[in-house]
Amino acid sequence: MEAPTDITLHQKSKVLEVEYPDGANYKLPLEYLRVYSPSAEVRGHGGPMELVTGKRDVGVTSIEPVGNYAIQLNFDDGHNTGIFSWETLRELGDNYEDNWNEYLARLEKAEASRDKLWH
Repeated sequence: MEAPTDITLHQKSKVLEVEYPDGANYKLPLEYLRVYSPSAEVRGHGGPMELVTGKRDVGVTSIEPVGNYAIQLNFDDGHNTGIFSWETLRELGDNYEDNWNEYLARLEKAEASRDKLWH
């Protein structure tokens, strides 16, 4: 998988823009990247994917390169264990609409919210 030609973090709109050499351009909301993080915590350690809630306003404090094959996003909620390979970013971009609709359906079924609940 070829590396992206450009990765831009848009802090105000909370979007990570990823461009690939073939012209593919993805604008991935940070909330989407957080709830679909490739970390074992979210992916369920081999079991079902964890339903992550309350991340509508999540941000990214920094992006760190991981070798020549990935980036690590440091989210402002403390989550930083997911390594987003170029292939994973491409898959998340290609499947954004289906993944996002599935996530919203899972939230509804669980009667959960995208908003952070304050106790």
